[in-house]
Amino acid sequence: MKEYKLVVVGGGGVGKSALTIQLIQSHFVDEYDPTIEDSYRKQCTIDKEQVLLDVLDTAGQEEYSAMREQYMRTGEGFLLVYSINSKNSLEELQSFYEQILRVKDADSVPVLVVGNKCDLEIERQVSYEEGLSLAKSFNCQFLETSAKQRINVEEAFFDLVRSVRDQDAVVADSDDKDALNHTASAANTDSGAVSPTNGKSSAAVAPQLQPQALIV
Repeated sequence: MKEYKLVVVGGGGVGKSALTIQLIQSHFVDEYDPTIEDSYRKQCTIDKEQVLLDVLDTAGQEEYSAMREQYMRTGEGFLLVYSINSKNSLEELQSFYEQILRVKDADSVPVLVVGNKCDLEIERQVSYEEGLSLAKSFNCQFLETSAKQRINVEEAFFDLVRSVRDQDAVVADSDDKDALNHTASAANTDSGAVSPTNGKSSAAVAPQLQPQALIV
């Protein structure tokens, strides 16, 4: 069974734990209890494939920045979560994203931007378009969710898994092409290096002088 290591990232109080627990245990945690680090595992069926999700719920506070780098190294996909009733939480995602790229030493990683607490429409500070714009700048998907009302919770995690799959497929395809190119290059080198007449390298064979007709 394929396992996917997903990491939930975002500022404090945006609902990272609520989203994770809603996915894993199907209930809403109302009270806010700051997380340092919690790990959850769940078997799911995504696109008719049985998979195991290993979800890491992380601390949003700045003092845990060094700890975040540890799980960023092992994570395969990242849910970047902000709250629609906090403009600051949206702005924080830029630094989280840059930290992920730096730690992974990559130009891109599978991420999905989530605007949580969409049930709090009356308190909205971040428009849908602003969230979408940030996601586009990261070249990733975007969803608004509600852990409380279980809106787009599974969709967010499942779409992130699909992004990881897509990246894996691209990497595998690139590796296959590199292997084929290497094999073809080696074959060309082998076939071109031997003279069909004497088995020596064609580069090492001196040109043969043709005998001249003797004029009497």
